[in-house]
Amino acid sequence: MKLVSVLLILLVLGGTLFLTVFYKDYLKAKNHGKLEKDGSIPAFSIVGFFLSFLDTLGIGAFAPMTAVFKNFRLVKDGIIPGTLNTAMCIPIIVEALIFVKKVEVEPLTLISMLIAAVAGAVIGAGIVSKMDEKKIQVGMGVALFAVVAIILAGKLGIMPVGGQAIGLKGVKLVIAVVGNFILGALMTLGIGLYAPCMALVYALGMSPISAFPIMMASCAYLMPAASIKFIREGAYNRRATMIITISGIVGVIIAAYIVKSLPLNVVSYLVVFVIIYTASKLLKEGLSKKPAHHETIGH
Repeated sequence: MKLVSVLLILLVLGGTLFLTVFYKDYLKAKNHGKLEKDGSIPAFSIVGFFLSFLDTLGIGAFAPMTAVFKNFRLVKDGIIPGTLNTAMCIPIIVEALIFVKKVEVEPLTLISMLIAAVAGAVIGAGIVSKMDEKKIQVGMGVALFAVVAIILAGKLGIMPVGGQAIGLKGVKLVIAVVGNFILGALMTLGIGLYAPCMALVYALGMSPISAFPIMMASCAYLMPAASIKFIREGAYNRRATMIITISGIVGVIIAAYIVKSLPLNVVSYLVVFVIIYTASKLLKEGLSKKPAHHETIGH
């Protein structure tokens, strides 16, 4: 059996486990008349579709979804972190399944970076939790803008950057693994992995589309465990999770088809846009006086 097939099977098993735990909890709440009354089916459907669509493009759904939940009072503040994870668990797994299957990345590179991200989230969480999150956000924002400058310099022919590679070897692979380990650890602070991962693989000479299976799967393998934890604590909105899961899958499939159909040159500009958006957001949060808020996995 090919290693990629094993990755896909593990994703399906993780998704199945989550769905089993979630559906049992949903039915129990429904039978006891304890389903949440917040929000409407159309509202959650729109949120699920459009934000999952954006997530598949690499923009990330957690930050905009948090804003929508708060501003429109769709989900109570105390259970927003749990709802973000449970509602996006299956859409993100679907993203990973599509991109891992359809976008070619050398197995060694893909698996090494996935293991590094998961290990970073598990092992590195205790380390980064002691660091100043504001300084990390500013540092990451500045670093991402530097990568954008390098990418644009490559576009203008000033310096070589990016490429068509579908895998890494030697020192570049080591840099990628160490980098993704750090990004996995930073995910536990709510600092998204998508844009930094895009910047990392692009700067190392890989094809920009190669970032998609790596970043999607890095998050997808962490989602079931985090989501099940929130379910068992009852710290999530069941109704929102059910509706966003269904509408989100539709948004993911449509967006994935668009991304796969785009010329690589267009994808590279999409990557630049996502990195600039994320870098701006990180700098704004890092330089603000408001205390940072965590979204658990974040992407």
